[in-house]
Amino acid sequence: MSPPGAPIRIALADDQAIVRAGLRALLERQGVDVVIEADDGEPLLAQLATTPVDAVLSDVRMPGVDGIELVRRLRDRGDATPVLLLTTFDDSELLLRAAAAGAQGFLLKDAAPEDLREAIARVAAGETLLQPVSTEPVRARYRYHADDAPTERFSPREVAILRLLAGGYSNKEIARAMFLAEGTVKNYVSAILDKLGTRDRTRAVLKAITLRVI
Repeated sequence: MSPPGAPIRIALADDQAIVRAGLRALLERQGVDVVIEADDGEPLLAQLATTPVDAVLSDVRMPGVDGIELVRRLRDRGDATPVLLLTTFDDSELLLRAAAAGAQGFLLKDAAPEDLREAIARVAAGETLLQPVSTEPVRARYRYHADDAPTERFSPREVAILRLLAGGYSNKEIARAMFLAEGTVKNYVSAILDKLGTRDRTRAVLKAITLRVI
């Protein structure tokens, strides 16, 4: 890990050179050091063996070793470096596969630059960040007053479960993705509904999105 106050050090993988160049320029302007760069997961894995980083930023879809296989191989060799996967596809199945492989983050490529920087910082700090659905249209449609805000803060695990609920996943699917017992997930969902003061999952997700819990 980088010392407190030091730039975040990341490894970057994307098969398109122009995308890598754009991401590098964007991130370095925001105080993120791209210390490893590759067009495929294979060379990235080789470099990570000798060059530690705070996080990996990788495209999901690449020829050769793709982003999800990259995560799987890292975890198989005992490397717990956080991985944030980027994709142009709003595909909820990818989210489930990424979470199951051991990725800490999943973000659409159309995210705002400041959101990408924040996502990298949060993942590097040990948080889980999953974005299975586009949330701005929901926020534009629904509004809640400050009085409706949850009375208790949500844990990182509860936020991760809320994001999976937003993707339409069942308790069984969430349990599989997060390596939890299905009964444990059911208990988490009940606690989430209580905190949000809602009676069903759909209203909980809508309220969580409009209140920027997710």
